[in-house]
Parts: sequence; structure tokens; C-alpha cells
Amino acid sequence: MEQNRLNNAQFIIPCFNEGMRFDSDAYSKSLNENNSLHILFVNDGSSDDTISVLEKLKSLFPKQVDVLDLPVNKGKAEAVRRGMLKILNEKPQIEYLGYFDADLATSLEEGILLFEQLMDNKQIKFAFGSRISKVGSTIVRKTYRHFIGRIIATFISNILQLRVYDTQCGAKVFTRDIAQFVFEQPFISKWLFDVEIFARILCKPDRYSEKNMVEIPLIQWIDHDGSKVKWSYSFKLFFDLLRIKKSYPALKQRPKMI
Repeated sequence: MEQNRLNNAQFIIPCFNEGMRFDSDAYSKSLNENNSLHILFVNDGSSDDTISVLEKLKSLFPKQVDVLDLPVNKGKAEAVRRGMLKILNEKPQIEYLGYFDADLATSLEEGILLFEQLMDNKQIKFAFGSRISKVGSTIVRKTYRHFIGRIIATFISNILQLRVYDTQCGAKVFTRDIAQFVFEQPFISKWLFDVEIFARILCKPDRYSEKNMVEIPLIQWIDHDGSKVKWSYSFKLFFDLLRIKKSYPALKQRPKMI
């Protein structure tokens, strides 16, 4: 990919208490190798030294790195939304926006490949990574997380009436117009907001359809320790799914999956 194509793309990375595991060297390497790479880090009210780590990286790459510091923890959903709105409001030249996890489970280089999906196909307005283990890919994920994830994914697919393998992978990119629509209002759930993203798009058939989205199997995804999602949330998760289902009644009008 030509580097200058990235000038109108923006990475948004939410961070909460990432000080101990933030890989500054990996970020620095990518930023050095690609001077068209632009990242907005959103510090989500961290209680450790995350903001200091981010500010140091910004001082090394002032033209490529920016930091949005939220003094109070808002949760991943709102951190991502605030980052999106900052770029949408302050950088009119940006045509493509995407959010990714701070631990680089999905590398920045693979993120660029997702952006290419939007740049090369004008019909596609939303591309998202999928952790499908297959020949030629390296998907490293704890076994119990994989099985729990498949159960949750089945529920989500039925709620959305959409044959989607992985809604929860933290690697998603959007064109500017769909991002403005998707992130305009706060989300119901702090962690299942990814499901709401799909719901918002699917509930506007006059504007968007399944033809405007594409699921891309990732070449590599590495599960890192230090997840911010607590085990106790697994009990609340299904209640959040029910809340989402009730909040988007238009999903009931979608054709049933065959």
C-alpha cells in the first residue's frame, strides 16, 4: 500500500491501564516505517501511568500521534466514541476511521489491510476483522475464550439475523459517512457496543445494507493477558444482549436466516 494513501485514514486506540503492557517499541517501529500512519490514543481515565506512556510516544512522533485524555473512566464504548467524534469534528480531511485494541492483538499493519478494503471498494463502508482459525493464519486464543466466544456469537448472530462469525474482534474500520451515523449517540453497553454498531447499520435499510459491510479473516491475531473484561460481566452479558434487542425493534423486521 502506498504510504500517502494513509493520509486520509485515522487509527483510534482506546487505552485503560495499559502502562505495564503497552508495547512502545512496536508502535515506534510502525510509526517510523510509515510516516503516513496517524494514531489517536484515548486514555480512558487510567489509574496507572498510561497517560505518561502515551504522552512520551506523542513527543517522539508529534505529527503522527495525538492523545485524548478522559479524566474519568467511561468504558471502551464511550472511549471509542469520543475518539471518533474528535476526529470527525476536528479533521474534515479524514475519510476513513478505525478502532483497534491497544495490545496490538491485531497489528497496525493488518489494520492497514482493513482500510484498503474501504479504499479499493467504494461500496464497502464498514470492514471488520474476524478471528477465524484456518490454514495460513495464526490465531492464538485461549481455548475457553474461543468456546465461550462461539456461544455468544451464535446468540448475537440470531439477534441480528446476520450470518456473521465474529462481531467482537477489536478491529473495525469505517468510512466517514457511516462513522458519523454510527457514533453519533452513546451506546447502551460498555462492552457489547460492537453488536450495537451492527444493529444501528442494519436498522437503517434505507441508508445501508449488508452489501456495505465485509468480514475479513485476519492473518494473525494474538490473545494477550490483561483483559479488562471481568469474569463477573459474563453474567450481565446476556442481559445486555436482551437490552440491545429491545432497543432496536427494527431487527425483528429483518428476514430470518435460512
